[in-house]
Amino acid sequence: MSKRKIPMGELEFSFSRSSGAGGQNVNKVNTKVTMRWNIAKSTACGSSVKDRFKARYKRRILDNGILQMVSQRYRSQARNIDDCVEKINEMLDAVRVAPKRRVATKPTRGSVERRIKTKKNKSETKKTRQKVKH
Repeated sequence: MSKRKIPMGELEFSFSRSSGAGGQNVNKVNTKVTMRWNIAKSTACGSSVKDRFKARYKRRILDNGILQMVSQRYRSQARNIDDCVEKINEMLDAVRVAPKRRVATKPTRGSVERRIKTKKNKSETKKTRQKVKH
């Protein structure tokens, strides 16, 4: 399985002030990263991968077909950019290979007989618990 990365030219970044820890740095530096990726126009993956991606992550995709990812985990802008890119690559790796189709099988004759035998045994034990009718 080849790990193709998304070209940085396809990703659009915007920056804003982050919340959380960071002291006075939080009030003056735009470290929060919002990354947008237009899935339809992307050349990083094939159409089948795009379809599986859209199906699996439809809640993260905006109405116009653009994936939006936010990172404010770190105090530096560069680390948050790397975090966003890493997240999106992990998401792509999760859908890169199509899942195997399930082949329907019948239960074996022995397993059917064992199941029926245990059902009869349960039934017998429950019958012995009932009140005796005269």
